Amino acid sequence: MTSVGFKESDFGRLGPKLVKAFTWKSSNVSVQVITYGATITSIQMPDKKGVSADVVTGFRNLEEYQNPLNRYFGATVGRVANRIKFGKVKIADTSYSLSTNRGAHHLHGGFKGFDKVIWEYYVSGNKVIMSYHSADGEEGYPGDVVVHATFELTENNEFLVEYKATTTKPTFVNLTNHSYFNLAGHDAGASELYKHVVCINADQITEVDNDSIPTGKLLPVANTVFDLQVPKVLGDVITKVPNSDGFDHNFCINKGPEQGTTFIARVYHPESGRMLEVYSNQPGVQFYTSNFFPENPKTYKGDKTKLATLSGKGASYYKHGALCLETQNWPDAPNHDNFPKSILVPGETYHHNVAYKFSVKN
Repeated sequence: MTSVGFKESDFGRLGPKLVKAFTWKSSNVSVQVITYGATITSIQMPDKKGVSADVVTGFRNLEEYQNPLNRYFGATVGRVANRIKFGKVKIADTSYSLSTNRGAHHLHGGFKGFDKVIWEYYVSGNKVIMSYHSADGEEGYPGDVVVHATFELTENNEFLVEYKATTTKPTFVNLTNHSYFNLAGHDAGASELYKHVVCINADQITEVDNDSIPTGKLLPVANTVFDLQVPKVLGDVITKVPNSDGFDHNFCINKGPEQGTTFIARVYHPESGRMLEVYSNQPGVQFYTSNFFPENPKTYKGDKTKLATLSGKGASYYKHGALCLETQNWPDAPNHDNFPKSILVPGETYHHNVAYKFSVKN
């Protein structure tokens, strides 16, 4: 007998299609996911005093999720997450040109990636299995790809996400969930995010150029600001990241000999006592600190006429207001022979699992 509550409801309508919402509630955690973008919209959990807060950024309704300022809040992104240089990939002797939606480069699946479509779904007990058929040629990718995303909250306050994909032609697949966390509360802002203590199980990062495209070189983190193997207070290191306004880097996970699911990262907010641990079978995690969110008008010293407003769930989101831990393959993997394999061929199944474990320390 499970102690996890579960309900299904309507979230909105996009043209003729209805978008559904699914909500789980365990003893300490409540999670909502919608079929638009297979998106996590809310994660509620108590602090050490029992006061509950939503710890992920998001929006109140479907119309707001289509805001062009939406930074992939909580979404499943693909067909290939992260960046591909110049949108160019090659399979055997055939070159493919992907859509270039981030300057000269391809980012998070293109102009209409998996985050901007309504997924089909079915419910099996406490699990929700969403599916999407990505057609041959979509955003420039070869092959018909069928993707399944399974979501489940356990009695132990772990939110489990599993991605599987198959294809009709050789292609590339690299999915991730793009949730932004602030364990002080989604609306707590940079001042509280800086108090988070972060640990990442990685002894290397992929070096990137000025466009955040990997050069192919791996850099050891020892004796650098990127060494988060020993936990660091985010505010002590975020301003020391070279050539950047914060972290936006792929960390190469230290894998055991079994190459299975392993510890990825831990984030802890001392004031609230809330803690998040991430486990996955993926070789990398993109650690991102919302560097491209709008500037906070209260602290910004530049031209305030250029300021944008990004509002969700009754709050305004500003630079460094949340962090991402995007488990995935390494960025631009199709173009680097020394990176983990990212090609998917007919007869094989892409498999990605990630567990978000929530707890409170007194």
